[in-house]
Amino acid sequence: MTAPPLASSSSALATRRGKLVLALLCAVGFLDFLDASIVNVALPSIARDLHFSVQNLQWVLSGYVVTYGGFLMLGGRFADLLGRRRTLVAGTVLFGLASLAGGLAPNAGTLVGARLVQGLGAALMSPAALSILTTTFSYGTDRVRALGAWGAMAGVSSAAGVFLGGVLAAGPGWRWVLFVNLPVIVVILAATFRLLEGDTTRTFRITEFDFSGAVLGTGGMLLLIFALVRAPSTRWGAGQTAGELAGAAVLLVLFAVNETRVARPLVPLSIFRVPGLGAADATQVIGIAGFYSAFFFVTLYMQDVLGFSAFRSGSAYVPVTVMVAVAAGAGSVLITRIGTRPLIVSGALIASGGVFWLSQLPAHGSYWTNLFPGLMIMGFGLGGVFVGVQTAANAGVPPSLAGLAGALVTASTQVGAALGLAIFSAVATAHTSSLLAAGASTPVALTGGFHRALLLASIFILCSAVIALRAANTRGEPSSAEITGVAVTAAAEDAPDRVRAPRPSPEQA
Repeated sequence: MTAPPLASSSSALATRRGKLVLALLCAVGFLDFLDASIVNVALPSIARDLHFSVQNLQWVLSGYVVTYGGFLMLGGRFADLLGRRRTLVAGTVLFGLASLAGGLAPNAGTLVGARLVQGLGAALMSPAALSILTTTFSYGTDRVRALGAWGAMAGVSSAAGVFLGGVLAAGPGWRWVLFVNLPVIVVILAATFRLLEGDTTRTFRITEFDFSGAVLGTGGMLLLIFALVRAPSTRWGAGQTAGELAGAAVLLVLFAVNETRVARPLVPLSIFRVPGLGAADATQVIGIAGFYSAFFFVTLYMQDVLGFSAFRSGSAYVPVTVMVAVAAGAGSVLITRIGTRPLIVSGALIASGGVFWLSQLPAHGSYWTNLFPGLMIMGFGLGGVFVGVQTAANAGVPPSLAGLAGALVTASTQVGAALGLAIFSAVATAHTSSLLAAGASTPVALTGGFHRALLLASIFILCSAVIALRAANTRGEPSSAEITGVAVTAAAEDAPDRVRAPRPSPEQA
């Protein structure tokens, strides 16, 4: 069943079907982002039931992040070449089967394997959904509002994931952290066939596919994120960590060289000529490193220092979720007036102040006095940052590269999350250990470690405001000249049936 196309007007969101399409795509984004955080609070229950070792327990969380981030570029290009709805359906089915297998997992190995496959499914779903969004809502304020809603999903899901994880772990049990995905997936699949147009991609021959680029790019991203999530346990100064990071760098350099030589590259390098795209993605990496880590360490503080239950820890994030949603809605309106750059910069400055407040938490603090103000300030800034970055990272991108652009900004999110935890966990652990050795009590030592980590997180978010000064400052739809220039270059790089002229050497140039 193929849905009829939406009317090609500047007010697709004014129609009932346009609103339903946006709700569907946001549900996909929410589900993918949610599963990066929903298991956090449930980890102690999972460890007891499946007899995880302390060392292996991190892979319940990290396994998802590794494959999600590692396969995003491949998933984004699949969406552009093989069809967006097709890729979305394949990823959603894979995600659902992995959620079922994880919920039924009889042992630790099965659960980690299911989480790895879940990440692969999300790597197909997310860029496909985002590219459908940017090509469906491509005019005026529709585009800004749609991207604003998508950007809000990243922030809302981070807080909502902790809440839902706590509620489910304390209620029906940790397995429902995974089972809860299944009814949502059924609705997504039904709505996809009902609301989204069928794929009309051009003829694609498997012999034209950039296999060398797929191997190098995916291998490099997988190894990079794998090295980052393992760095806290293997130590940054260890030879193994240095070797893994060096190997990832070599693979990614070879990938870049490969993309300049093949007829149909997996990642047409013309996409990096889109003004401000690189700065928007870099802002996301550094900003997410601070935001994600702040949620992580505040949750540990509530449970390990204040003694909050899983349910109470999750409930503490309800006001934050509401604040992120409100700020994202306000940000979508402000973009059309002031542009994306001021929104990102001001949001990052506000959020940095909120995280700095949290870095002053006392060992015997309370939720309303010490946590609530900082969390609300951070949530307000976070909503603006996510809406602004998503809009800026997709401005000026031609439809033929929409899937890849969506993959790049989502990959920035995953790399940022892994990078932040790798750096700040090492800092927190080292400082906590030194305080314990000096005779401090466990709550005081843990809080001291969290202080250092949260202070660094606030600095990272502050740095993201500086980087955002180079991001695109769009107030809506990019200019046609901006899109046409990139699209012509992309078409030339993507043409499979003609021999491309050799590139001039530096001396010839």
